Amino acid sequence: MDYRVLLYYKYTTIEDPETFAVDHLAFCKAHNLKGRILVSTEGINGTLSGTKEETDQYIEHMHADERFKDMVFKIDEADGHAFKKMHVRPRKEIVALDLEEDVDPRQTTGKYLSPSEFKEALEDDDTVIIDARNDYEFDLGHFRGAIRPDITRFRDLPDWIKNHEDMLEGKKIVTYCTGGIRCEKFSGWLIKEGFEDVAQLHGGIATYGKDPETRGQYWDGKMYVFDERISVDVNHVDRTVIGKEWFDGTPCERYINCSNPECNKQILVSEENEAKYLGACSYDCAKHERNRYVAKHHISNEEWQRRLENFDQEHQNA
Repeated sequence: MDYRVLLYYKYTTIEDPETFAVDHLAFCKAHNLKGRILVSTEGINGTLSGTKEETDQYIEHMHADERFKDMVFKIDEADGHAFKKMHVRPRKEIVALDLEEDVDPRQTTGKYLSPSEFKEALEDDDTVIIDARNDYEFDLGHFRGAIRPDITRFRDLPDWIKNHEDMLEGKKIVTYCTGGIRCEKFSGWLIKEGFEDVAQLHGGIATYGKDPETRGQYWDGKMYVFDERISVDVNHVDRTVIGKEWFDGTPCERYINCSNPECNKQILVSEENEAKYLGACSYDCAKHERNRYVAKHHISNEEWQRRLENFDQEHQNA
C-alpha cells in the first residue's frame, strides 16, 4: 500500500488559530495531502491521508514546531486517499463538549492506561467501562461489556452521565474513544464532577488494536472512522460482527447515510436493501423529492413509484 492515514491531536496553545489554519492549509495542499483538521486556541485535532513520502514530510514538519514536537501520530496503511478534499478550520474547541466551564486536559484528565492495563480493566467486574463515542459508532463495534450512552453528539455525553450517575457511584470508571482526544476532556470533566477513580485508554481504540500484546482482544465488530473508509478492523484475535442490518437485522457492517438530505441518518444496510429501499431509512425518506439515491442512480419516476409501492406495503405490514 502506497498511502497512509494519519490520526493525531495535541492539546497545546495556538494563539492565532485563524492565521494558523490558513498557513497550515497551504502547506497541506502543497504536499498533496487530503483530510480534515481542526485548530483552536487549545490545540489541534486532525486526520489526513497521503503517500508515505508526503505523510513523512508532514510528520517532520509538525515535529519541527516546538508546540508539536512530541505529538503522537497513529498510522494506518491505505491503498489511496481516505478523503476527497483538504480542510483546515479554526474552531472554539478541537473536540466540542460545550461545557459552561471548560476543562483543560493539560491540567485535569483521567489516569492514562496502556493497552495491557486497559485489558485488565475490561476483565475487572468492579470497573465500569464507558464508551465516549456516539451511538452509531458503538453499534458498529465496541468493547465487550462497555456502556453505550444513548447520544448522537459528544456534547450530549455530560447530560447523559448526570442522568445515570447511579450506575457509576462508587465504581472505578474507565473511558475510551477512537484516538483518545474525546477521553482527555471527558475524563477531566468526570473528575471535576466529583468522580474520584477515573482512567482512560491512552491512544484510544486505534492504539489498542495495534498493540502486540492485546491485539485488539475483547473488541467486537469494527471501529468507525470519519473518512472514506468508514470502518477498520481492531480485533486480531477473535473477530466478530455485531452490526445489525437496519431492515432485516442480519449481520452487517456497511454504513450509509439516509438518502433524504434532510434526514441523513447513518444506518447499517446491505447493498440489496439499499437498492430495494432507495437508500432511505424509512418510507417517508424514500419518497422525499430530493432523494439522493434516486438522483445518483438515474432511477426513472416509474421505477421510483414501483419501489415506493413495495416499500409502503412492507411498511404497512410491519
